[in-house]
Amino acid sequence: MNLIFLGAPGSGKGTQAARVKDRYGLPHISTGDILRAEVAQKTDLGREAQAVMESGRLVSDEIVLAMVKRRLDQEDCAAGWILDGFPRTRPQAEGLQGILAELDNDVDLGVLIQVEPEEVVRRLSSRRTCRDCGKIFRGEELAPDGAAVPAEGVCPACGGTYYQRDDDREETIRERLRVYEEQTRPVVDFYSDEDKVVEIDGSQPVDAVSDAVLSILRDRFGDRE
Repeated sequence: MNLIFLGAPGSGKGTQAARVKDRYGLPHISTGDILRAEVAQKTDLGREAQAVMESGRLVSDEIVLAMVKRRLDQEDCAAGWILDGFPRTRPQAEGLQGILAELDNDVDLGVLIQVEPEEVVRRLSSRRTCRDCGKIFRGEELAPDGAAVPAEGVCPACGGTYYQRDDDREETIRERLRVYEEQTRPVVDFYSDEDKVVEIDGSQPVDAVSDAVLSILRDRFGDRE
């Protein structure tokens, strides 16, 4: 079972990918994790990527795809894998298709967690992060009665101070959504053209979204104990 989780920032795709990982025992792969591992291990690709990042540039698709290929060729991916947040652009999707062909592999399904833009803005703009323990809180965790969440307050986990990150400010979120529509939405179209995308209503409670995702996976791939 080879899965790609798709969706806008704040759609909950990472949460759902992690739950599928727990249920099916598949490696949950993000390019950020791969990049950090390659740099920490000081591989050739890691050193190349680190030099690029230290110069202030973005790591090229060529380097990222080479890292992804190496990761997907590892033994724990033999029975399947979950890609979360990758590919981000159509060229990356086309590059991934090429390396999977070299590995005699393919994407089985893209799971698109669909959430309306205004709901994404509401979710992300209400998030707060603790300066001390680093925990991220959803708005409803800090204000279960639906009240507005203060920009700063007391962290319920450690007693430190939570704050609103720049990434969670409304103007930044709207720009991220614009970039998603421009660059990442074509990835959804790429897999839709191959009839490999299922849409899940991500506006439901988290557990309901999980139930919907797992129901689709059971229907298509069976259950695993």
